[in-house]
Amino acid sequence: MKSYFRFWSVLALIVLISVFVSACGGGEEAASGGDSDFKAAIVTDTAGLGDQSFNDSANRGLEQAKSELGIAGQVYETSQPSDYEPSLSQAPAQGADITFAIGFLMTDALTNAAPQNAGTKYAIIDSVVEGENVASINFKEEEGSFLVGALAGLMTESDKIGFVGGLEVPLIKKFETGFRAGVETVNPGAQVLVNYAGDFNDPGKGKEIALSQYADGADVIYHASGGTGIGVFQAAQEKGEGFWVIGVDSDQYELAPDNVLSSMIKRVDTAVFETIKDAKEGNFKSGISVLGLKEDGVGLAPTTSNNTPQEVIDQVNALGDRIIAGEIVVPTTDEQLESFTPPQ
Repeated sequence: MKSYFRFWSVLALIVLISVFVSACGGGEEAASGGDSDFKAAIVTDTAGLGDQSFNDSANRGLEQAKSELGIAGQVYETSQPSDYEPSLSQAPAQGADITFAIGFLMTDALTNAAPQNAGTKYAIIDSVVEGENVASINFKEEEGSFLVGALAGLMTESDKIGFVGGLEVPLIKKFETGFRAGVETVNPGAQVLVNYAGDFNDPGKGKEIALSQYADGADVIYHASGGTGIGVFQAAQEKGEGFWVIGVDSDQYELAPDNVLSSMIKRVDTAVFETIKDAKEGNFKSGISVLGLKEDGVGLAPTTSNNTPQEVIDQVNALGDRIIAGEIVVPTTDEQLESFTPPQ
């Protein structure tokens, strides 16, 4: 009787272990999307998911592809730059048909990884990497930044406006110079305070800079600083009514609903989704693409009207139409900004 009981006890334990193992395996497959015929992966920069900006936007594109295209998908979050190249190689080794490098900080890593994994496809956001298996997706950040610069110039009451950047590199200078040109176009007497945090993932530094700019008289701050920008929103909330923030990359209204005028949207999510769709359908194109206002790659967030008067939005949109028509060429460097003549 005892051996009979032991037999069924052992059998029950085996069944429980089998169910547990199956559940774990199934959970991982469900999280990745479930279609083993095509798999996409994104490798985040060190800010990772939850930055409510650049990486989260890319992940929305991946989630959309999983939902609408039925693909499998996986996110590789990195904690330090030395993780970039191993992750970019690990993704195809684990079955990814296309892998996205999210951000210009991965340029060198992808330059090394792509030729070593010639059988897979890659895409990089905000940089250019040559290779037959690499799509380089870029944006005209200066055009979207010009629009929110004009908005800030029209909305400021102090005629002092702030800009907080992450790293002072050519990409972020496009945000800064486009923004400053927009301010100058509508409010040539306004002063723009510019500071760089030296990091894309330091909310504490972002808050410190923002509080300093507010103390110096700024009443509107635009950030292009990734996760560092979370601190800018915290500073505005701490200061309270009349202290404004303009977000970036994603619609960041929910970070501080009473203090956000707008966000400069970069449609990284759309770019990721469309690139996955093309790759799945056999239409992947390597090379460089550049998305601006004309291509609906950048623009104002839908929530802009929550705290910004419609007449201001109309003025800003009219300037956007002139950019699309080629009447306004937005500067991307300090040198171009110096010679920029605001349109009449």
